[in-house]
Amino acid sequence: MKITAIHEAVAPISSDIRNAYIDFSKMNASVVAVVTDVKRDGKRVVGYGFNSNGRYAQSGLLRERFIPRIMGAASDALINDAGDNLDPHKIWACAMANEKPGGHGERSVAVGVLDMAVWDAVAKIEGKPLYRLLGERYRGGTVDDKVFVYAAGGYYYPGKNVQALQDEMKKYLDLGYSVVKIKIGGESLADDIKRIEAVIKIVGAGKNLAVDANGRFDLKTAIEYARALHPYDLFWYEEAGDPLDYALQAELANVYSGAMATGENLFSMQDARNLIRHGGMRAERDWLQFDCALSYGLVEYLRTLDMLKQNGWSPRRCVPHGGHQMSLNIAAGLGLGGNESYPDVFQPFGGFADGMPIENSYVGMPDVPGVGFEAKEKLYAVMRNLAA
Repeated sequence: MKITAIHEAVAPISSDIRNAYIDFSKMNASVVAVVTDVKRDGKRVVGYGFNSNGRYAQSGLLRERFIPRIMGAASDALINDAGDNLDPHKIWACAMANEKPGGHGERSVAVGVLDMAVWDAVAKIEGKPLYRLLGERYRGGTVDDKVFVYAAGGYYYPGKNVQALQDEMKKYLDLGYSVVKIKIGGESLADDIKRIEAVIKIVGAGKNLAVDANGRFDLKTAIEYARALHPYDLFWYEEAGDPLDYALQAELANVYSGAMATGENLFSMQDARNLIRHGGMRAERDWLQFDCALSYGLVEYLRTLDMLKQNGWSPRRCVPHGGHQMSLNIAAGLGLGGNESYPDVFQPFGGFADGMPIENSYVGMPDVPGVGFEAKEKLYAVMRNLAA
């Protein structure tokens, strides 16, 4: 058993949308295919992976460091002790050989892409959906048959007035979502309040609406928004300030009694631990959004979950960023609180298996080996071409 090749490519996910910090006009993503010599149902097993939106493709790091390390390793250094499957933890250690600690910027994204593809291959070799494999290995066989998902949208883009925003939210409700999210911080506070009130008219109550500032605010502005948002009893107030400004987050917790969310731009267990230690996050009400595809993959995410448990946090307070099938499998297999969803943007990478309906903001899990990319036709077309 061995990995025979790893292919890498760049795929565009550009759009005219913007949040409070960046526009997505030149956004792209890395896609990888990990090819093995194992055959199932007469076909060679290939694992696929990609990185979430918001971080760019990692071609240089993949080609120059991480892929060569894996391909240069002895085959028996990458398989499990039984010799019947790949070992994601050994492969992760191989990829990270000779890397200094700290500095978790872009390399965490490159490793996360490879890690996703490895886990996809591992589950396919076992002939199981990844979420069931995870449930068996780490949760005593228990899995969630459906996962809470919310519709992330409400971006700023040219010509999108309040009516267009309301129409977008109506579409999400029609698709089966009951909780939605919009961007704030890209316009004035007064304009954002108008947008919030317009969306609440559609979704029925503030508890059905989350808002996301994408790290735009300084402390003064974050608190100003917090006071303005408080009467609406929102689902959450997300990433008010810079993700590494734990003091700002802690100060905000003293002012805002509603639920807060952050973590999508923290890319290691150590950074997540610093948030828990110093960020004032409250385990009974706040939400954590660490995204395995941006943060060294599932191998590192398992370490993060262990750290959270040691600090009194339930995995149910984790709702990963990214809106992709990998995090959905982790949520179902490891008992997280849910997953983000992108019904309209970042296609074909956003969204879940074709034909799986959303009902009251819950989605079921397909019975497909691996992560389930093959059950998403337009995404699998991109991946299949790469493997070929």
